[in-house]
Amino acid sequence: MIHNYLLKTTKNKKRIGRGYGSGKGGHTVGRGSKGAKSRTGYKLARKGFEGGQMPLSRRIPKLKGFSRAYFQLKNKVEIVKIEKLNDFKDGDTINVEKLREAGLISEKGKNVKVKILNNGELKKKITVENIAVSKSVQAQIEKAGGKVL
Repeated sequence: MIHNYLLKTTKNKKRIGRGYGSGKGGHTVGRGSKGAKSRTGYKLARKGFEGGQMPLSRRIPKLKGFSRAYFQLKNKVEIVKIEKLNDFKDGDTINVEKLREAGLISEKGKNVKVKILNNGELKKKITVENIAVSKSVQAQIEKAGGKVL
């Protein structure tokens, strides 16, 4: 009978700031001493924020060929044309690593988002794995006998 009951195995967390007997209580309760970080409601300012002063990235003049990281998109999507997939062998499974090895996407960044768009015609039977595809591309891949996973 007793073996059917689930035993509680997690340890209770310490309640901070509830006296010395709680194990984490009294005075500064692990927050250090004084300053904004020791107080409730503290939030780190956004990247590039300079307390209301015009940020450096906006003070710099706009010059030809000059780009400001402050305004650029964080998650760029690399686009691959469907006709480029004809370079692979029949029955190949294509993923981000294989596209990188083939030189169809840049080497930069580990978490690169890739999307295959319809621009041309697919003549090979391939399997696309963990890559975003448009509806028309998915239809072309399945028409050629491939799969989109």
